Amino acid sequence: MRVPAIEIQGVRKAFRRREREAGAPWWHRGWKDKVALHELDLVVEQGGVTGILGPNGSGKSTLIRILGTLLTPDAGAARVFGWDVVTEALEVRRHVNRVSVEAAFFKELSPWENMVYAARLYGGAGNGTRRRVVEILTQLGLARDVIDQPMKQLSRGQQQKVAIARSFLTAPSLLLMDEPTTGLDPRSKKEVQSVLETLRAERHITVLLCTHDMDEAAALCERVLMMDGGHVLADGSPAALCRAHGGATLEGVFMHLTGKTLEAEEEPAEVST
Repeated sequence: MRVPAIEIQGVRKAFRRREREAGAPWWHRGWKDKVALHELDLVVEQGGVTGILGPNGSGKSTLIRILGTLLTPDAGAARVFGWDVVTEALEVRRHVNRVSVEAAFFKELSPWENMVYAARLYGGAGNGTRRRVVEILTQLGLARDVIDQPMKQLSRGQQQKVAIARSFLTAPSLLLMDEPTTGLDPRSKKEVQSVLETLRAERHITVLLCTHDMDEAAALCERVLMMDGGHVLADGSPAALCRAHGGATLEGVFMHLTGKTLEAEEEPAEVST
């Protein structure tokens, strides 16, 4: 019996931030805890694409960072392919890659140089690396004439494509995608979605996709979890959720469950309690 790709039991995470109490002068601010995840339980089996849907501030990015060993939960346990994200973080990192909206690069280096650096970190560089890099970037719609230009000369959308390509190159077992298509135009979004579908068909990979784009989730995800305020409100396939909650779309289901739309909210400052 295979172990789950992701197994979370009672995970809680809060951040501490300074707030002014009602009626107090502006300079009188105290520390308050903002709970990002409330005792979350979740199991994701190996394979397929699972969507975590919710507005900014719903807890989905906090969940991604915990699974990527970037944050430590305040309570509970999280495992990736059976390895604990706290006590066995190095093993987890060998099997996980993360794509986020704030992807970091060596801006003076080119997309090719950034990607080969990442491949070497994962022990994957060798004969054929250049060909694979060009192939992936071309699939994502990145022009060949920018592959050897410094990253700082690329547009925001082009840089995000390089971040996504970098994660594909290192061939993780679990791919954590946190708002991967934010900032991309509709055509670029389609190109990313097409490459993700190809990757899923060619390799046995598990994808956790965090997004507030309901159309993207409906197109890519076999399973969808809707989150708000650090809680999971619904869990099922896009079609099953629409049937169960009387919505024609996932957006309609979310509005039915929460009474609000997926408007951006301020994320809590990451000062752990």
